[in-house]
Amino acid sequence: MRCQLLLLLGLMASSPAWAKKVDLDYQVRLLPASGQAEVRVTLAEGSAVRRLDFDLGKAGAYSGFQADGQWQLNGQRGVWQPAPGKTSLSYRVQLDQKLSNGAYSSRITPHWALFLGDQLVPPARLDQQDGTELVARLAFDLPEGWKSIETPWPRVGKDKFRIDNVSRLFDRPTGWMLAGDLGSRRARLGDTDVTVAAPVGQGMRRMDSLTLLTFVWPQLQAVFPRKPPKLLLVGARDGMWRGAMAAQGSLYLHSGRPMVSENGSSPLLREVVQLFAQIRGRDGSDWLVESLTDYYASELLRRSGGVSDDRYQAWQARLSKQGAKVTRLKGERATPAQVARGVMLLQALDKEIRIHSQAKRSLDDVVRGLMRLPSVSTEEFVQISENVLGRRSEVLQSKALR
Repeated sequence: MRCQLLLLLGLMASSPAWAKKVDLDYQVRLLPASGQAEVRVTLAEGSAVRRLDFDLGKAGAYSGFQADGQWQLNGQRGVWQPAPGKTSLSYRVQLDQKLSNGAYSSRITPHWALFLGDQLVPPARLDQQDGTELVARLAFDLPEGWKSIETPWPRVGKDKFRIDNVSRLFDRPTGWMLAGDLGSRRARLGDTDVTVAAPVGQGMRRMDSLTLLTFVWPQLQAVFPRKPPKLLLVGARDGMWRGAMAAQGSLYLHSGRPMVSENGSSPLLREVVQLFAQIRGRDGSDWLVESLTDYYASELLRRSGGVSDDRYQAWQARLSKQGAKVTRLKGERATPAQVARGVMLLQALDKEIRIHSQAKRSLDDVVRGLMRLPSVSTEEFVQISENVLGRRSEVLQSKALR
């Protein structure tokens, strides 16, 4: 009995509820004149952390380091050993980032800034004292005249947010962020607070975006059983990359992109599917991830009643023509033709599952199985599909999968 009691006390002492909580504060000051941000990382008790080993990436992104304790630069890595007591590390980060075509992937102007929170604090390997839990918060000092800041994280004060990512030991800001003179539209869809925001005058169709999300949300939730507390959609026009991209709890969409293209595809829904599915391919299975994304981006619209039968058949004919000459799906990076051929295969597999299960199962069940895995190979996809089907799949005997 005494041994059992000691064991129980030991387990209780090692649980998160008993961990010593130490504040980790990120203070960010946006600097439009230089295209930068000034970041200060502050630990309430430096002795709680032995070291933070940062991956600084390409040269020039981070500069001007000043640290309490020891700071050492070694190529693309920087190691901070905090001083005891309240201690800080400060530096500058270049927010203006251009692609090879000259468009901005992130930008700070005199009136607004649109960037990934991942840029503010580089990824790091954390070595901390046992029995310690860091409680991270992010706060912004906005330039004069800037009215607000939006992030995918819960707001805990004016321009202040709580950063808590259960999948990471080191909590740092991630996801799309937008600051300045903003226009926003908000709605609660299911259990998720959805915000569509863009700088004033940047042509973002906020209500169109929110309406489309509202329209497909029940079908989205039926396929992908995730209930994020918050979803942020941001966009802008001037000089920005004409694309769409999902990130932590957030989406970017260039304000000039249509909600639904002439060919029936939707850049917005495609990124929403990626954000909710979170399926990652490996061993040459990029075709699977991209094909599932394309399939459901259009399928959710069809199930919601947003595509007529004749438009759907026209989409089918286009896919069939585009993927007709594809003989192999596996590869490091899927081509548009391979993705089209993959979508056709997924449609055939969905039909096969529905027929043999008397419509009790579908490709949706396969996807929910894939979502439980950290990454997926084509072979695992076949195995899960045949488990759902309850027999060998004729569709998956395709030579394109070999």
